[in-house]
Amino acid sequence: MIESPAEQVRRWVAHLATLSRDLPDDHRIDLIGALEDLKCGAAGAQAVATVDLDASQRQAQEERGLPTARIGEGIASQIGLARRESPHKAGRLLGLAKILQAEMPHTLDRLRAGELSEWRATILVRETACLSLDDRQEVDRRLCCPEGPALTMSDASLEGAARKLAADLDNAAVAARARKAEADRHVGVRPAPDTMVWVRALLPVKQGVAVFAALKAAADAAQAAGDPRSRGQVMADTLYERVTSAGAADPVQVHLDLVMTDRTFFHSGSEDDRAAEESAQVPGYGPVPADWAHDLLADSLSAEAVWVRRLYTHPDTGDLVAMDSRARRASAGLEHFIRRRDHDVCRTPWCGAPIRHVDHATEWQSGGPTCAINLQGLCERCNHAKQAPGWHARPSPADDYDRHIISITTPTGHTYRSRAPSPLGQVDIRHVKKAVVYELVV
Repeated sequence: MIESPAEQVRRWVAHLATLSRDLPDDHRIDLIGALEDLKCGAAGAQAVATVDLDASQRQAQEERGLPTARIGEGIASQIGLARRESPHKAGRLLGLAKILQAEMPHTLDRLRAGELSEWRATILVRETACLSLDDRQEVDRRLCCPEGPALTMSDASLEGAARKLAADLDNAAVAARARKAEADRHVGVRPAPDTMVWVRALLPVKQGVAVFAALKAAADAAQAAGDPRSRGQVMADTLYERVTSAGAADPVQVHLDLVMTDRTFFHSGSEDDRAAEESAQVPGYGPVPADWAHDLLADSLSAEAVWVRRLYTHPDTGDLVAMDSRARRASAGLEHFIRRRDHDVCRTPWCGAPIRHVDHATEWQSGGPTCAINLQGLCERCNHAKQAPGWHARPSPADDYDRHIISITTPTGHTYRSRAPSPLGQVDIRHVKKAVVYELVV
């Protein structure tokens, strides 16, 4: 039987794990360089296969009579599952592959030859996005022709060279792009380690520099007056104070969910209790230390708007199975329960986006019940993707040690398993702890 290309590649990957480690250093350097060539060449092969898959899937969707506006639906999600990436990143990779194939042949050739990384190809595509086809191909030719300068440039140098060439070829287009970019200004927040968050702001350069200069001036003035805080601490505190009009040390008035097991909720401070405690969970952020949860709980008990809701875990599997049907000043619906079970993160493997829709795995029109077993939390993109022809999802029975599972089948017949996150109180899935989980809302 003839091996498929995928089987051949998997055999090569398996061979890499058996490479000898007993090598002189000059051979190790050669190996590191050759493996980098392999990584880049693999990215090029992925790009070509991605373009071919997109064309084939679009043709299949047209033949099935899918409306024109929906042609291409779900293709990026299939690529994301295959690459173990989020659908959002997979969509970017699909766009990159199509542009390389259609408009930047030299860059694609360098990528396939293992001479250019996927990230550097992305830089070239990004910095030429505003140019006409002819001008974009001129940048492609000048930088990535055989023996072109792109092969020996750093990331920053390549970005600068592509940006300069773009401005030289069509200054008006580059200026128009810069003006249009101001419409994309926004503020975002992302979890950071140690119960911290990153607050990010994308601003026009003049505004961004002005914000940083104002914070720096505040830090300089504070340190000149003998403030013991570091420059970074003063800048962070000043940012918070000026945005919220509250002092950095004042109690924070914010709606925050905190989920913890009964062992953590009712801790007495004894050594036995501390040994039995697990980390708590802040939906949308992730795990937080039990001591941090205790501090928040102590601060919250005097608040006017506090309520507690119980969520129950299965005594054998640890899966969340029910919750209190009534809760003071809060809806206690099934959707809320699903969001807690799925930790407010989309259930599509490797997605990681926040839940926007709670949807049926087996569609309601097909007889799927509206119950916890048949419901899953999905982001908007993943929910739309599974509506494309050929997508199927169904709940799978959990074994003695498993959690809630959804099996996802894509139009190519590949199946992926989506397992609910480990609930609180369950450290090792083969040593499940029976627990009631408490949700504190402040």
